[in-house]
Amino acid sequence: MKKLILLLLFVMSQQLTKADEGMWMPLLISQNYEAMQRLGLRLTPEQIYSINNNSMKDAIVHFGGGCTGEIISDKGLLLTNHHCGYDAIATLSSVNQNYLMNGFMANSMEEELPAVGLSVKFLSRIEDVTDQVSKHIGNAYGKEVETKFEEIAKEIAKKANENGTYESEVKSFYAGNKYYLFVYQRFTDIRLVATPPENLGKFGGDTDNWMWPRHTCDFSMFRVYSNNDNKPAPYSKNNRPYIPKHHLPVSLKGVKDNDYAMIMGYPGRTTRYLTSYGVDLAINLSNPSVVKIRDKRLSIMREEMAKDPAVDLQYASSYAGIANYWKYFIGQTEQLKNLNILSQKQQEENEFERWARENKAYTRLMSDYQKAYAAYTPYAKHQTYYREAIMASSLTKLGASFENIEKAVDAEVSADSINKLCKRLKIAQSMILKNMNVELDKKVFAALNLMFYQDVPKAQHPDVYNNEVFKNFGDENWQQAFDQYADYVYNNTVLLDSAKMNEMCDADNIQTLLNDPAVVHALSVVKNYKTYYEPKINEFNYEMFELNRAYQGALLEKNKNKQMYPDANSTMRLSYGKVNSYAPKDAVFYNYYTLADGLLQKYKAGDKEFDLQPKIVDLLKNRDYGAYADKSLGGLVTCFITTNDITGGNSGSPVINGNGELIGCAFDGNWEAMSGDIAFDKRYKRTICADIRYILWVVDKVLDGRKLIDEMSVRY
Repeated sequence: MKKLILLLLFVMSQQLTKADEGMWMPLLISQNYEAMQRLGLRLTPEQIYSINNNSMKDAIVHFGGGCTGEIISDKGLLLTNHHCGYDAIATLSSVNQNYLMNGFMANSMEEELPAVGLSVKFLSRIEDVTDQVSKHIGNAYGKEVETKFEEIAKEIAKKANENGTYESEVKSFYAGNKYYLFVYQRFTDIRLVATPPENLGKFGGDTDNWMWPRHTCDFSMFRVYSNNDNKPAPYSKNNRPYIPKHHLPVSLKGVKDNDYAMIMGYPGRTTRYLTSYGVDLAINLSNPSVVKIRDKRLSIMREEMAKDPAVDLQYASSYAGIANYWKYFIGQTEQLKNLNILSQKQQEENEFERWARENKAYTRLMSDYQKAYAAYTPYAKHQTYYREAIMASSLTKLGASFENIEKAVDAEVSADSINKLCKRLKIAQSMILKNMNVELDKKVFAALNLMFYQDVPKAQHPDVYNNEVFKNFGDENWQQAFDQYADYVYNNTVLLDSAKMNEMCDADNIQTLLNDPAVVHALSVVKNYKTYYEPKINEFNYEMFELNRAYQGALLEKNKNKQMYPDANSTMRLSYGKVNSYAPKDAVFYNYYTLADGLLQKYKAGDKEFDLQPKIVDLLKNRDYGAYADKSLGGLVTCFITTNDITGGNSGSPVINGNGELIGCAFDGNWEAMSGDIAFDKRYKRTICADIRYILWVVDKVLDGRKLIDEMSVRY
């Protein structure tokens, strides 16, 4: 009987609780305030976003340009995801001192490791500049809009920067119907403080990625440093920990089903207003192409990385990034089909057209979309293969960097100008070679050029596939031909030899370098793309801009009595919802939390994805959870799920309760709603979060970092 009651309560909660759509601008959050209060928020709008007083937004940072982080102590301690800090951790690691694999804990601030090249941005304020931008753009069209926008955006940002005190940018919203200025402070002295061993930070690997239930402890900790005036400064031993305007208190109270949950962060990109024509292209062409190319690339990388620990470490970050979106596009395509998103979009467009006819406006908009996509589709695969396949090889990227030199030679510029360009090329070469394994790169070159050759229409092929050198390798066995061609290019290029490059890259020898087989290949594919296909793609993009501007402007008009959020564009957003279980399909029920017991259930000694260090296994078997256990649930909660609306870029975002306390760190979405960047699903959308108690358990018990917890404002 008790089970029946619980089941009935769950069914009722599913009928009442749906995922909460919307990535809302914090500047305008008062418009959502009543809805947030009904769900359980106890803060005021001013406590969330304020430019005059310290507020929650002052604790949220744009981390590394592609993730989110949050400040969790008054000494600039920063929490983000493990996968967000992955590249910095890998760079700081070596085969003999592998922090990525074994984890790291600085025992003092003096032991914290400078993460060279890593930076974070704090948002100072947001300002509506629509009138100023729109007036400058006027009646411009296509390319001219881009030019005029760049002019006025640069002017507005320059004024807001206050002679270098800030870093500012103007962003377009609703496809150019609104414009906002964002003013930031960028800090560049960022140091690694703590990271779990990889088998916790990436527990489950590609198998569990985008899946629930989950047991990954996806976190890393850094510290922001400033000069003695608490201002941004380059790295110096004399710098001190940054004193934030606000830091998030940490709650050990845990979460329950239907608890309020709020997420602030920097979601990267959504296309929620994409038309059915764009959805059709994604399902049938773009996504399958990306998946096919990345699948081949990953298989080559796995094979070579398994041979050598140094290569494994060298490519660890690159592999993780490629694999993440390889699986993402598989899931997105599957769910676009399962959830009938194409049909939903078509219904929305039919409704829009009825409204347009009634209002005698925008009546040709959908037919113009159809024509634009019809003109672009023959070249869509070329664009995807150029970006994903042709330019996947590091050697090709290096060869392509000779494009400006070839133009300079053709223009008969001075020897001094050539030598300056060569100097830049030598710097680029040293950076590329440092992160490149020749054998791996050669296999990628051969396999993905073959894929381009076979999958892209032959009428669109570059000349290099038809030259006399290439024909020497041509026969019915195209795999063998491309392997031999790759051997020829890599064995005869001087681009892989720094000494020869330094000797030959000057005005006297530049023509010889331009005849280098790697340069010939790269410039052939680049010129082919930029001469014949990039103009067509640009024409499509400019046409899309105008159509999208008209469409979203019309939707704002059509929905003028409703709130309508803009697509994500790497600016700070807030989403609100609840902790919530869900039932993804018949006879399947997913609870809102997972326990550490699941780690042992998944554990496979020696497995790359599911291994655990002996110390961790012992702690789990002994149920040594300390103060981090949830007595009501009978163990250590590892992860939980919420109905929040997030996307890529939200990785590392704080999950905050109704009192403004940190309860978790967002790190993933669920498989059943992976169409979410294009179409939000209110039934199944969930955000996967690492419970803050799990994170603190790892810091304390696994990494022996109790002092870090003492630094936080912990609420029991």
